[in-house]
Amino acid sequence: MAKLNLENVQHHFGAAEATAVHAVGSAGFSLSDGDFLAIVGPSGCGKSTLLRLVAGLVPLRDGHIAFDGEPVTGPSPRRGMVFQQPALFPWLTVERNIAFGARFRALSRKQTATLTAELISAVGLEDFESFYPSALSGGMQQRAALARTLAGGPDLLLLDEPFGALDQQTRAKMQVWLAGLLAERGISALLVTHDIEEAVFLSDRVLVMSGRPGRILREIDIDLPRPRAAGIRTAPGFVALKAEIGAILGT
Repeated sequence: MAKLNLENVQHHFGAAEATAVHAVGSAGFSLSDGDFLAIVGPSGCGKSTLLRLVAGLVPLRDGHIAFDGEPVTGPSPRRGMVFQQPALFPWLTVERNIAFGARFRALSRKQTATLTAELISAVGLEDFESFYPSALSGGMQQRAALARTLAGGPDLLLLDEPFGALDQQTRAKMQVWLAGLLAERGISALLVTHDIEEAVFLSDRVLVMSGRPGRILREIDIDLPRPRAAGIRTAPGFVALKAEIGAILGT
């Protein structure tokens, strides 16, 4: 059974047919345990809407979305969402922000403290436990936000252009770091991004979406060895995949 399965998912905003905005035309795909799937497409094609439908943040109107065989009817910590902006609580320290992510789990105070310390180490924020978000760099804030999501114990990580607000150098480092962290923990991931290079570097498969209303045009297998180091970005196979996806998008 697929970890995540979508069938004929469509979505529009607005009640009146004449003025409705059709965000997603028709989309269907599946994702298995441990898979990293990326969705690329032009701005406004509905890829972020699709991610929010999977997260249960937007009610599904048409089609079917199942997670572990059960229909998605609302948000769940098992489907953890990471947004482009870190959205940390500014009045909480790094440690307390991350601990907040475990609030829906049946953990004792000691277990929460142990989990929080483990995640702080996993995301490389040792010595920053008592810092507030305003004192952190953009990359550090995003690592703290990811750790807070991981504290909820997700089986699937939903990533909405999580590195889009970062500078190019920090973004590249974060991509390497994220790939290693998810591989180590065996967590499935679904990423939406406008960055073709990011999609190729991180994923096992890339879905290419059309303009709005978004439809899946092609599925591209990323047959590149793992773990992927930064140097693979200039390898012929990597460059060829970028070019293939770019050609589908007309870029």
